Amino acid sequence: MPPFTPALLCATALLTLSLASCAAAPGNAEDDKRTFAGKPREERPQRRDTTPTPTPAPAAEAATKPRITGGPSRPRRLPNPPFASTSFGTFNEPWAMTFLPDGRLLVTEKPGQLRLFNTVTKTTGTITGVPAVAYGGQGGLGDVVLHPQFATNRYVYYSYAQAGANGTRGAVVARAPLTLDGNGGGSLGASQIVWEQSPKVSGDGHYSHRIAFGADGKLWITSGERQKASPAQDMSGNLGKVVRLNDDGSVPADNPFANQGGVAAQVWSLGHRNLLGIAFDANGRLWTHEMGPAGGDELNLIERGNNYGWPIVSNGDNYDGSPIPDHPTRPEFNPPEAWWTPVIAPAGFVIYSGNLFPYFKGHGFIGGLASQAIIRIQFDGVTAREAERYAMGRRIREIEQGPDGALWVLEDGAGGRLLKLTPLPGL
Repeated sequence: MPPFTPALLCATALLTLSLASCAAAPGNAEDDKRTFAGKPREERPQRRDTTPTPTPAPAAEAATKPRITGGPSRPRRLPNPPFASTSFGTFNEPWAMTFLPDGRLLVTEKPGQLRLFNTVTKTTGTITGVPAVAYGGQGGLGDVVLHPQFATNRYVYYSYAQAGANGTRGAVVARAPLTLDGNGGGSLGASQIVWEQSPKVSGDGHYSHRIAFGADGKLWITSGERQKASPAQDMSGNLGKVVRLNDDGSVPADNPFANQGGVAAQVWSLGHRNLLGIAFDANGRLWTHEMGPAGGDELNLIERGNNYGWPIVSNGDNYDGSPIPDHPTRPEFNPPEAWWTPVIAPAGFVIYSGNLFPYFKGHGFIGGLASQAIIRIQFDGVTAREAERYAMGRRIREIEQGPDGALWVLEDGAGGRLLKLTPLPGL
């Protein structure tokens, strides 16, 4: 055994520190089943660690370097984001937002409130008429979008967790006409539930319930597997699926499993975990992202009738450390176009089409919870990769494009800020 020289002692200490850091790294904060003060880790605010990170010795760095992916090449990092950030106010656990034609914002708050925010006066009103939501854990009021013909029918679509029998819960999507009162608020008319998760199950995680309309007017909904794993492969229910419907909740005749009838007829793709982002690109391709377990967050191109493999395959592992076969071991399952280990905990998703950031046109932007960042995605047809990561210092729940092409961001949690991102001068 060689003598312990000062250099060797230094390298050994740094290697130990680096390995300890990796061992202590959190899993996916959105859905980690470990609890703190009785709440899932997704509900716990994360402290920012300001301790300087020592530079490991070259050998130690090579031995402990994590897998960082985002497509075919390692992403380039910028020291500062290329935008100015302006705070417009705060909300109580904001979850989603959408712009009205007049430039005002509808903002959902997870405990069950729908807010109307004036971006000019920076004042907040309330939209009444939201049904009671099953608030707790990851459950509550979720996404909000406008019907493509909102100008004439005034329909707002929104998702929420609904209580069921015997302590069960499930996500639903409802629609209702919106009336504004002229005093900074408004109300929803009679609500109609157009879709619900089947079956309702115990627990309060992995609802997903993101909503989007396609160019053809079809309604798309992400349905999480409710932290039950196996339902993602079970076609007798719609958990762990991407769902495609007509705007009234009926099933289109050209869905891939329409001839099976029942709940299966709703399904467009299966084998998903917890999908918290959905967006169409300029060519009409549908992209979603979903949270992996301990590693393996995914960005997927959604294709008709395809199976994406959860829980049979994943590029992450179980929280107890037991391995899950990676996607390449089972080529019959559709693999992700990009994936992340360590996780980014993705939430919110927009594919940019504005002119304010011309150099970002066609790029995707994903909010990061555990990563406390905005992740920019560069697409090349049917491939994708992480191009940049912009540190925000807070958990990012939602990101949308405004009418003038600015990017609008909602931070997660109580007191989550609404931020407007605009280009830095000279860019």
